[in-house]
Amino acid sequence: MRLSAMILPIHRWSEGQKIWRRAEELGFHAAYTCDHLSWQSFRDGPWFGAVPTLTAAACATERMRLGTLVTSPNFRHPVTLAKDLIALDDVSGGRVTLGIGAGGIGFDATALGQQAWSPKERADRFGEFVPLLDELLRNDATTREGTYYSAVEARNIPGCLQTPRVPFYVAATGPRGLRLTAEYGQGWVTYGDPKGPAKMPAEQAPAVIARQIDQLTAACEATGRDVATLEKLLLHGSTQEKPLQSLDAFVDWAGHHREAGITELVLHWPIPDSVFAADLAVFERIATEGLAQLG
Repeated sequence: MRLSAMILPIHRWSEGQKIWRRAEELGFHAAYTCDHLSWQSFRDGPWFGAVPTLTAAACATERMRLGTLVTSPNFRHPVTLAKDLIALDDVSGGRVTLGIGAGGIGFDATALGQQAWSPKERADRFGEFVPLLDELLRNDATTREGTYYSAVEARNIPGCLQTPRVPFYVAATGPRGLRLTAEYGQGWVTYGDPKGPAKMPAEQAPAVIARQIDQLTAACEATGRDVATLEKLLLHGSTQEKPLQSLDAFVDWAGHHREAGITELVLHWPIPDSVFAADLAVFERIATEGLAQLG
C-alpha cells in the first residue's frame, strides 16, 4: 500500500512550494491537487490553476509523483489538455499521473456560461473525452470527429516521456465509467459512496468500497483485463471516518481499506479553520510511521 497527499491549490507559491517540498521530504508516494476553477467552501478564497501549480511543484521536487484528483470535461478539452500534459510530463521528468473523472454539478459546471449537463450527458461526454485524450497522447497527429469533442490534425510532438503515455487514474462508480477504467485506466479512484458518503457511518465504508471493487473486477473481466493490474486509490475527506485524529486511528482505517483492496490512500494536507483541519504534527507522524505500523 502507498500513501499520498492532496494539496489544495490555495496558497501563493511563496508558501505553497514549502508544502510540496515538505510532502516529498515526508516520503509521500505522490502529491495531487484538485483541478477546479473554484471549489466548495474555498470558492471565495484564493484558488490557483492546477496545471501551473503542478508545473511549479515539478520544479520544486525531484522524486515524488504529481497529479490531478481529478480533471474533468467540465472546462477541459482533450486537445488542449493533451498539450498541457505532455509539457508537464516533460518538466517533471515523467512523474505525472492524470486523475480524471466525468465531472459534476459544482461551480465548474456552469462557469463557462453553459447549463449544467445531465448525468447522461456527462457520461456521454466522458465516453468521448477519455478515448480521444488517449489517442492524442499516444500519437504525433490525431484526427477524430465526435459528437462533443473533435481533433483535426492535432499535433503532439514529441509526446510524453512516460510510455505509451501518462497514466490515467479514472474516478468511476457507474457501469460506463468502470468500463472506461478497465479499457483505458492504469488506476481507479474512489471517494467512497457516491450516493452520500458524508452520511455513511465510518464502519460501513470499507464494505461499500469492497463492493465497488467487485464491480470494477466484473468490468475488467468483461474486457479481458486483470483487475490486479489497476492501482486502486481512495481519496479521504468525504466520509465520516477520521483517520487523522491519531496514528492509531490511521492504522485502523488504513488496515480496513487495505483488506478491502485499496492500494493507495490519499490524505488531505491539513488546512486550519476548514473541513480539512487537523493537527499537522499528527499528520506528519502518520506520513512517516503510518504504513510501517500496518505490518
